[in-house]
Amino acid sequence: MNAPPTWDPRQYLRHAAHRARPLADLLARVPDLPADPARVADLGCGPGNSTAHLAERLPAARITGYDNSAEMLARAVADHAGPTPGGGRLDFAHADLTDWTPTETYHLIASNAALQWVPGHLDALPGWLDALAPGGTLAVQMPDNSDAPLHALMRDLADSAPFKDRLAGVLRAPGSVHDPLVYLDRLEALGCAADVWQTTYLHLLSGPDAVLDWAKGTGLRPVLTALADDPEARDRFVAAYRDLLREAYPERPYGTVLPFRRLFAVARKEY
Repeated sequence: MNAPPTWDPRQYLRHAAHRARPLADLLARVPDLPADPARVADLGCGPGNSTAHLAERLPAARITGYDNSAEMLARAVADHAGPTPGGGRLDFAHADLTDWTPTETYHLIASNAALQWVPGHLDALPGWLDALAPGGTLAVQMPDNSDAPLHALMRDLADSAPFKDRLAGVLRAPGSVHDPLVYLDRLEALGCAADVWQTTYLHLLSGPDAVLDWAKGTGLRPVLTALADDPEARDRFVAAYRDLLREAYPERPYGTVLPFRRLFAVARKEY
């Protein structure tokens, strides 16, 4: 069994502004919650920047961010834990979303760019919805671009002769995020009023090898973790991937454009 990726909060936050925009778009579609102050769970909170955005939207809420990365949680606690200016509070706790079971009632369960890492996340939805108060909301956003060169080139390289023995099964499968209609059907069948959509962002990145720098914070983490004990092989992989990305995402005079499709789902539980 492959080890879970080791995360680097500093690398992840290098593109924090771009990663925050989809969360803002998600929260803009969240309806009024049935209680104020609200009880909120942030699933896959990473270094806590998403949790802080939730606190800006819900200043009096009591929010807990959950993540399975010790590195991410340490950064989240250091930067964000404690009382908020609006009278709420931010806390953080370890949890693995593959088996996270709510132990209390929430008014909002949110997840920003995390469920693509959770096999079988559709099967978790009934239990999460059961944990919502009547009128509560589940709001999730996931990258939905496994067919993009960003990921396809990485998978092809990992499956090539120099690396396939070390990297077999390391990367996420292309079907880790389902068709939008699958989520709509499932959420409506569970008794929710659901809103599901896709958006393709044209992230304008700056700096040399900007798309590689982006990938080092997210999708490339499993490879970097698997090859951590072999720096020479790791560097060969990164260099080859860099060259492929340069061709797929050429630098323009004004920066490098990374088209990035994301899937959104907002489901309100009936009263």
